[in-house]
Amino acid sequence: MKRYFITGLLIWIPLGITVLVLSWLINTMDHSLDLLPTRLRPEALWGFHVPGIGMVVMVLVVFLTGLLAANFIGQRLVRFWEGVLARIPVVKSIYYGVKQVSDTVLADTGQAFRKVLLVQYPRNGSWTIAFQTGRPGGDVVNHLRGEYVSVYVPTTPNPTSGFFLMMPRSDVVELDMTVDEALKYVISMGVVSPAGGREAKVTPPRQVEAANR
Repeated sequence: MKRYFITGLLIWIPLGITVLVLSWLINTMDHSLDLLPTRLRPEALWGFHVPGIGMVVMVLVVFLTGLLAANFIGQRLVRFWEGVLARIPVVKSIYYGVKQVSDTVLADTGQAFRKVLLVQYPRNGSWTIAFQTGRPGGDVVNHLRGEYVSVYVPTTPNPTSGFFLMMPRSDVVELDMTVDEALKYVISMGVVSPAGGREAKVTPPRQVEAANR
């Protein structure tokens, strides 16, 4: 009886969470239609609400924006728009800060979140998964001796929160693991192991202490 109940939960829990996330995403993107005049909304045109139409509109807008920005005229319009934003003090700081992060993370040539690392955190002997986000810059490098890397350590099971660390390159281990595999590993709290690995060997405490010396 108990085994059947748990088996049912293992089927319905992932399905239910998936439906809830998709429902939240669709409903959130549907609210983008609130920016339209009332007479142009689907309810006014067709007489009934169509779930997901806002998401379709948003995808089309993003696609057409990218298509326009990829040509010569679109690039000139983007530069003009950025020039306008650059003249607004507070808006300039917010816009260019977010743009720099998005360009680094989403660009094909960017190195952010391209490498999965194994680091000791929060203490020596305790290992966790991390992502290399770049290298320290600015005045920070004047106070660091040796080669350092910028590291993001995600929390479990929510990887969108975490800790930013600057660690010596010699203290991090690059893993032969994709970002998707690492995220699944973190979100599942270590339950879903990446493919191609091997079972960890349990080392006696005395041997660990000797190795750390």
